[in-house]
Formats: sequence, structure tokens, C-alpha cells
Amino acid sequence: MNRLPEGVLERTTVRLRPDPARIVSQLFVAGEEMPSGSSRATTVMRRVLALSEEQVETELAGVFERFGDRHEHLSEELVAHFEHLSDRTGDTPELSVARRMLVGAYATSEYAFESVSLCNPSIVAHPDQSGIAPGQLRFLISLRAIGEGHLSSIELRAGTLDGAGGISVEEPGRFAVTGTVQPGPYDRDAFAALLAGHGGDVEVASMVLGRLPGRFTRLGLEESIAAVPARAVARGGGRLMIEAIRTVADSNYTLTFPEASAVSERVVRPAGPAESHGMEDARFVRFVDDDGTVTYYGTYTAFDGARVAPQLIATDDFRVFRVAQLAGPAAANKGMALFPRRIGGRYFALSRWDRETNAVATSADGRVWSDATEVQRPERAWELVQVGNCGSPIETDEGWLVITHGVGPMRAYCLSALLLDLDDPRVLRGSLAVPLLEAEGAERDGYVPNVVYSCGAILHGGSLVLPYAYGDRETSFARISLTRLLPLILGAGPAPRASRA
Repeated sequence: MNRLPEGVLERTTVRLRPDPARIVSQLFVAGEEMPSGSSRATTVMRRVLALSEEQVETELAGVFERFGDRHEHLSEELVAHFEHLSDRTGDTPELSVARRMLVGAYATSEYAFESVSLCNPSIVAHPDQSGIAPGQLRFLISLRAIGEGHLSSIELRAGTLDGAGGISVEEPGRFAVTGTVQPGPYDRDAFAALLAGHGGDVEVASMVLGRLPGRFTRLGLEESIAAVPARAVARGGGRLMIEAIRTVADSNYTLTFPEASAVSERVVRPAGPAESHGMEDARFVRFVDDDGTVTYYGTYTAFDGARVAPQLIATDDFRVFRVAQLAGPAAANKGMALFPRRIGGRYFALSRWDRETNAVATSADGRVWSDATEVQRPERAWELVQVGNCGSPIETDEGWLVITHGVGPMRAYCLSALLLDLDDPRVLRGSLAVPLLEAEGAERDGYVPNVVYSCGAILHGGSLVLPYAYGDRETSFARISLTRLLPLILGAGPAPRASRA
């Protein structure tokens, strides 16, 4: 295999490593962690309720002695978890605050959200650039944090690029913050498009959505469901559709973090059914609309234990996030990445809807993606298993620069690059004839060997700053000379077309 010329790419010594000491509290319902899913929570609660008040005070004191310095708001967390199970107390008289918190402690566990891996980063310019020196750029990096059970969350870190090529990343705060989830709001047309992918009685869907305005709340949705005739709901297809409607509703929500929290303390954890088994590989982009409005969008892979699907997360400030599902055949499978602006009035995105090629999809509203055009297929020896993107395209004078990944023999990953036409990104201008970056030395070892991966890069000065993960274990950074890379891509032209099977 030919190699990249010297001086194009430089690895840095910056490392972001998983820390098993970073934890959050989570609801723990005894029994539900087992495959059967049968809950023993009521039995456990009865045992706690049977304790004397003196025993309660003693045990609760022990809880705070052991765990009080590991959580910033432990009392509130214990009470919230008690409230989740409070309907199981039956006719028990009013409980003391101490007993409520102790019940909550038995319904709480700690979760080390990045104990396994901190990988697959994307990077964008920070929305707040105040107070930095000339030549510097403040950035935000998102990371895939993997913990027990291979459950993935989205973690955020802030940092700075300086004029000399230096990279610094802030240490995260002592306590992690998970935010508050609120359902909705919902767009009726987008909701209808999402339901098209579910089974069930379409007449029931029409009955529910037909009563709703263009924008509606979860309360309005439940009121419309309640108005559907019982005979329609009783049909098998009717029950399936009502279940699908609620699943879609639960998968579209708003997540809000406290104003006092720092961005490097915030962890976006799975909250909807579509992502119950993980939120993977967020690709954030700073999107500038035609009127100059800036929104940060992140496309990520939601996994429910059986199916994967791209979802969209949107924010203006990285404190309030709006999570929405994407619809349409071009939004199937993993690895969607939005372009940073509209082109000809339409949204564009990179897609891998067939699981092995890079394609460009378009959408009128950014939510429904019905078509895609292939721009790259596995052609070179080091990518014959599949190709995909490594984040949103970057606009240059020569075209849209896309960092790609390819999978070759021994399931070894490497990164490469291509250029798409600025005016019509469905036209491929050229692709790099050699790998841009592949795992070397100790990078080859990890949770998943021989993997390098990224979910987004950023331009700073004349360099492309590329955060990348290795071994699905840790994250580092590389700097790439744009002036040296682009001629290599254009000089190579498109890859030679292999015969199709």
C-alpha cells in the first residue's frame, strides 16, 4: 500500500482517556436489570418500610458517609428516585423524609459512563469566542463515552486552539450533570413521516394526528389518543399504532441542563426508547442558515437493542438540546452527517443508507430524507469491506472536504479523504489514493483493535485539526496541512471503478 507523503499529517501528544471515577447516579429498579425484566422493587420497598425509624436514620447516615462526596446533589437524587417508585407504597402512612431518601437509595445505583472508552470525537467552534487572544479559537468537542453494558452517551469538553498549533482541552468538572428531560414539542408532518416506518392501523394514526395542530404538545397528543373510538383501538393494528405513536413521542424530547453547570460537566445520556441501548458517534456541525441564524446540529446513531437509526440533536448554546428522529429511506442505518449550510435552498447530508457506500442525501426540511446519490463505493484495497464518512463536510475553495473511513483486511480501519463539488455535492471531484491515517504502534490495541475513527474535524489557520479515536479506547488529535492535502486529492481524481458484483 502506498503511503501519505511526509509533512501532510502530524500526530500530537494530546490524549483524552476514559476515567472510571466519573460517575452519575441512575434509577435502579431491582430485577429489571435481569433478562426476564420482572421487578422485585415492591418486595425490596416493603423490607425498607419495615425498618424502625432508628434503623432508617442509621442506614441513611451510612449512605451519606460513603457516597455524599461523590454526588453534588445526592439528597435530591434520592428523593427523585423514591418518587419514581412512590406508587408502590400502598396504604403506608406518610413517610419521613429520611425513609423516603433511604427507599430512594435502594432504588439508586452509580454508573461510570466513560469507564470503558472515550472515543469517536467531533469538534466545532464554541458559541462563545469572547476573551480569547488573536489567532486562538475556542472549541467544543463531543465524545462517545462508553460504560458498563457497552452503553454509549455523549460527553462534551471545551478547549482552545492557539495560533502556533497548540491544543489544550479543559479538564472536566468534579461532578457530571445529566440534565432534565421534557417530551416534545412535536411537528405534525414530521411525526406522520416517522409513523410511516412503523406497523399498525393507518386509520388510527389519521384519527390521532387529524385532531392536532401543526405544532403540538405531549398533553395534546394524549388528549387526541383518548378521543379515538374504543372499537378502533381494540383492533390489533390499532393497538400497534397507539404504541408506535407513544414510542415516537417518547423519542422526541428536550433536554435541559442547569445554567450553573459548565459545558464540560454535561453528559447527554439515552432518554428515549429509540436510543435505550446507546447514543453513538455524534457528528456535530455549526450550521449557518440562509438568514444567518446559527444552530449546532448533531446527527447520532440511536440503538434500541435491535435497530439502529440516525437521530438529530439541535442546540443554540449546548445547554438546551432538542432531540428528534429522522425519517425517510436516506436516513436509514448509521453515519449521517449534515452539511454546514443549505445548498440551493435544500439541506444536504452525507449518508450511508446502504451500509457500505458514501452517498449524498437532500431534504426540504432537514427531517425527512427521501433520496440519496452514491458518490463513493469501496474501490481501493484498504476499504473493500465498506466506506463511510468521519463527520460533516468542510467547505474549502476547492470543494467540500470529507474525511472518510474505510475498512479493509483483518477489519482494520483507516481514514482517508475526498472532495465534492461546492455547487453540487453529488459530484465527486477526487479521492485520496492512500490512507490519510491508520492505527500505528500502541494505537492498534484497545477495546476494538486496529480501529481509528473520527466524527468531525475543524479548520484553524491553514490546518485541519482532526480529533480521532484509536482502538475504541482513547482520543488524540492530528494536524493536517490543507495546502498539501487538497492537491493530493485533486491529483488522484476519483478512484478507479471496480467491477460491480
